Amino acid sequence: MPPTKKLRSIQWFGRQDIYGFIYRSWTKNRGVPQDQFDGRPVIGICNTYSELVPCNSHFRTIAEHVKAGVLEAGGFPLEFPVMSLGETLLRPTAMLYRNLASMDVEETLRANPIDGTVLLVGCDKTTPSLLMGASSVDLPTIAVSGGPMLSGKYRGTDIGSGTNVWSMSEDLRAGKISLEEFHEAESCMHRSHGHCMTMGTASTMASMVEALGLGMPGNAAYPAVDARRNVLARAAGRRIVAMVKEKITIKKILSKKAFENAIRANAAIGGSTNAVIHLIAIARRLGVNLTLDDWDRVGEGVHTLVNLMPSGKYLMEDFCYAGGLPAVLRELGENNRLHKDALTVNGQTLWENVKDAPCWNREVIFPFKKPFKKNAGIKVLRGNLAPQGAIIKPSAATPKLLKHKGRAVVFENIEDFHKRIDDPQLDIDANCVMVLKNCGPKGYPGMAEVGNMPLPPKLLKKGVTDMIRISDARMSGTAYGTVVLHASPEAAAGGLLALVQDGDMIEMDVAKGKLQLLVSEKEISRRRKGWKKPKPQLSRGYWRLYFDHVNQAHEGADLDFLVGGSGDFVPRDNH
Repeated sequence: MPPTKKLRSIQWFGRQDIYGFIYRSWTKNRGVPQDQFDGRPVIGICNTYSELVPCNSHFRTIAEHVKAGVLEAGGFPLEFPVMSLGETLLRPTAMLYRNLASMDVEETLRANPIDGTVLLVGCDKTTPSLLMGASSVDLPTIAVSGGPMLSGKYRGTDIGSGTNVWSMSEDLRAGKISLEEFHEAESCMHRSHGHCMTMGTASTMASMVEALGLGMPGNAAYPAVDARRNVLARAAGRRIVAMVKEKITIKKILSKKAFENAIRANAAIGGSTNAVIHLIAIARRLGVNLTLDDWDRVGEGVHTLVNLMPSGKYLMEDFCYAGGLPAVLRELGENNRLHKDALTVNGQTLWENVKDAPCWNREVIFPFKKPFKKNAGIKVLRGNLAPQGAIIKPSAATPKLLKHKGRAVVFENIEDFHKRIDDPQLDIDANCVMVLKNCGPKGYPGMAEVGNMPLPPKLLKKGVTDMIRISDARMSGTAYGTVVLHASPEAAAGGLLALVQDGDMIEMDVAKGKLQLLVSEKEISRRRKGWKKPKPQLSRGYWRLYFDHVNQAHEGADLDFLVGGSGDFVPRDNH
C-alpha cells in the first residue's frame, strides 16, 4: 500500500535516517535553509523555457514570479526543466514529440518530492504535453500561459503570426509583393516576447486552459510583456500552495463538464482545430470519455463571437483590451451554454469568475444573440473517406465551398506535393479537391501542419483564393481556408484516403457532416489489393516507438500505452 503521509514530499524531506540525510543535504548545496524542510508544500515549477522555442523565451521571468508567489504563501518552490517544443524550428513537426514531452513531465513529477505543480506553457504543444503528463500523475496543478506577442505592425497595418505568413507567402508566389517586402514583414510581425498573437493553437490552448478552469482568470489574453501577466504568475504561485493544502488535484478540475465548457469556448473564440486532438488526448489520460461525437453534440448551436485572425480581423492584444475570455464565457453562460458550477483552480466556480466580466469592444467580442459568425465551431465530417471522422473549421472556410462536389487532384505525400504544385502544367482548376496523403500520425510521422496546402500559382494568378483541401494532416491554428483535416483512419494506417486517385469525385456537405469518395465498392476492393503497408521511416529510437504505438487522430494521437495514469506513488527509495 502507498504511504499515507500528509504530503508526498515528507516521504523525502521529512525522514530522519540515511535517506533523509541524502535528500536534504544535496538540496542544501545552493543555500536552502533547514526550515524549508519543515513540512511546507513543495511546489514544482515545470518550465519549458528554451532558446530553441522563441515563444517561451521569457519564461525565466515568469518562473521567478511564480516562485515569489510560492514563497509568499509559505511553500518551497523547486524549478525544473522539461522538453520544450517549438513550432517554428522543430522538425519534422513538434506534434511528433508532444507525447515524448508528456512522458518527461509525468515521470519528473512522479519521481521527485513534489506536492503540487505550476506548468509554464506557451508555444502550441507545450500546453497539451504538460497537461497530459500532469494528468497522469494527478497532483494539484495550475497552468500559467506565457501570453501572446504584441500585435504585428507593417506599413500602418496590423499583421498576425502565421495568418499573414500564409497570405504573404501566397502573394510572393503570385508575384504581388517583392522579396524585399517579404523580408521587411518578417521583422515587423514578431516584435516582442510571447506566442502567436492570432487565435492560433497557442492562443487557443491558453484559452482552453482558462475555460477548463486550470488557469487563473485572465490567463488567455494578457500579452506576454504586460505586467499583469507577471501578476497572474505570482497569483498562481500563491494559489498552488493553497490547492495542495485543500487537496484539489487536477482530476477534480478536469471533469467532463470542464471539457464541455472548453469545447463551447473553442467554438466561441473561433479556436484552432488542434484543440480537438489535444483535448481528447488530455481527457483520455484522466479517464474522461471525450470523443468527436462530443465535439459535434456540445458545439452544436454555439456561435463564433470573437473577431480575430484567422477567422476575422483583430489580434490577441485587441482581445485582451476588449475583455478577454471572461467576457466570452459570460456570453456563453448567459445563453445557457456553460456548466456554471465547474470548479476552477482559484477555488471558485467558472461562473463566479466570469458572471460580471465586462466587454469593452463589441467589434472584437460580439454578443451571443448577434454573433460574428453563426454556428461556426468545429464540425465533424464522416463518410467512407473518414469513417472515424475528419474535422473542418467553418469559421475559417469559404461559405460557398461548404457544400461541394469536385474532381480529386492527389498528392501521395508532402514531397510529391512540393514537387508538383508549382508546375504550370498541373491538371487542376478551382473546382477541384486537393487531396494529400500520408501526413497523419504514422505517415509523416507526427501529423504535421501541412493540411492547408498552398494553392497552385497558376490559380492564384487568376484570383482563386480558396479550394477544398483534404488530408490526414493537421493545420496551424493560424491558418484559414476550406480545409478538411485529421481524416481517420489515416492513409498510412490503411484508411480509404490511401486509395484515392486523380479524377475520383469527392462530395462534401458540411451541414450534413458528410465526406464521401464517389467510387464503387468493387473498385475500392480492387485498389485495396494493391495497397502496401508502409514501413517506419526510422527503424529505431523514438520515431520507431511512436510509429508502432501511436493512436489515430480521433483518439487524440497519444501513444497507446500512455492512455490513463499511474498516479503519484513511487514504491522504492533510490539507495
